[in-house]
Amino acid sequence: MILKPYTTPDGIELLYKGEPNFNILNDLANGMGDMWHSSFEQGFKNAFPDILYQTAVFFWYGHDFNNLGSCVSWRLNPNSFVIRKSVWESLDGFDNDYDNTYMAALDFAYNALRNNGAIPLYVNGLFLNDNKEPIVITAIDRYLFYRKNFKKNQAKYMLWRKGFWKYKELKTFNSVFKHYKKRENKRLIPPRDLNAIEGNPTVSYIIPTMLRQDYTLRLLEDLRKQSYPVSQVIVVDATPVDKRDESLYKGGEYPFEVIFKWQTTKGSCRARNEAINLCNGDYIVFGDDDIRIPSNFIENHIRLLQTYGAGACNGLDIEADHENQTLEDLSVKLKTMDAVRWKVGVSQSFSNANSCVKREYIEVLKGNDVNYDGGYGEDSDFGISLSKIGVVVLHNPFSANLHLKPPQGGYRFWGTQAKIIGKKRKVQPWELDVPVKTITPRPSPTIMYQLYKQFSEAQRKEYRYKYFIRYLFKGPKMYFPLRLIKLPYRILQYKKSVFYAKNLMKLGVRTE
Repeated sequence: MILKPYTTPDGIELLYKGEPNFNILNDLANGMGDMWHSSFEQGFKNAFPDILYQTAVFFWYGHDFNNLGSCVSWRLNPNSFVIRKSVWESLDGFDNDYDNTYMAALDFAYNALRNNGAIPLYVNGLFLNDNKEPIVITAIDRYLFYRKNFKKNQAKYMLWRKGFWKYKELKTFNSVFKHYKKRENKRLIPPRDLNAIEGNPTVSYIIPTMLRQDYTLRLLEDLRKQSYPVSQVIVVDATPVDKRDESLYKGGEYPFEVIFKWQTTKGSCRARNEAINLCNGDYIVFGDDDIRIPSNFIENHIRLLQTYGAGACNGLDIEADHENQTLEDLSVKLKTMDAVRWKVGVSQSFSNANSCVKREYIEVLKGNDVNYDGGYGEDSDFGISLSKIGVVVLHNPFSANLHLKPPQGGYRFWGTQAKIIGKKRKVQPWELDVPVKTITPRPSPTIMYQLYKQFSEAQRKEYRYKYFIRYLFKGPKMYFPLRLIKLPYRILQYKKSVFYAKNLMKLGVRTE
């Protein structure tokens, strides 16, 4: 692969192939990306659909997004792309084991995104050439990609889906696994040096809480000690009247505006949305009530977003060993993971326990989807939704929190009712006007709702296959006969979950 060199007016060294628009490229090089392409118009959109056999719905970028001028995409055209010279050299270029450069380019950009901390971006108009490339991926390359990147069971699953009884498929599978090994891909693109904060951006911090007033007060003390101060904190507390102590909340004691709001609705999504409506900061930081944050937490969120020119980031959420641990324990934990901590790149998840988003993008989404209240998945839904409007959600290793996770309190207090059957069960929001009776839906209807809301039919199909395969074969073999006997009931539970998910889909996205 012979690439041409190019240096931008700002001295940034790039390598390229094809004919990019250099005026656009000069601006891109000063932004967050590490490689850029216009491959959607060149026939690469959703290329290599066989990635679904591994990712199903567990990788946001398994399926390319629609109607965006720029977005994260690893579908790289080897004949038309640009990459930072330092990134190309650090990752050693394309893998020569593949039959053709198409698969080699996809493998390179996929690993850059998922493992190496690089940021591949589709940019409409960077390359004016819209000639469709004749993309051919052989069975050998298909199994080689799985061999190099995933566990053998993932390739076995693909073999089963493609047809293990087909001689050529089985022969190719065996040949690839005999002659090649899994790649040990440990290279990381080092994070950029964070710039000092430009201007005086304002920051709003949101804390939804329930039955944890003591933890909330401790978090407010951490916010008091920040090296870059927040301008506003909004606490939405759902603690029942008979269990709250209103005298504990004294807004005038803090060097920032504090709004204490007693929640009369139900659900953490509604709590966050009520808080969002009160926010006036340029950035909004989301945090759980049971976390501890060091003094540079807010500063490093803003510095990272400004340095990379990004709209959102997801910080390090470090789980405590017990609820009494302190920031000193967090420091110890961070030192033990120092070798693998320093990766920025595109985040593979989103957590409302530790995230920072420009308010302008939250206003586009109008907040959290309250269809998730009473269930699970609201965090990842918000992250995927940001990605689908073109926001690159970065992983931020500089802003870490210690997540205490005490056994009592929190919004899951309501959600635990979903496990109860009978008259004592409290109806969950996602049940709408059809309460659960004898068949408890599994998986959670809100997780199923996310599959219908955010992913394609093909992705849901692979999820369903994998769900029941895991149910039957994961765990001690001695229990397989029992699981097989229970399979018809589990299928009914799955269908019931689909029923509730489709009811939520009929309502559409709701933010209030």
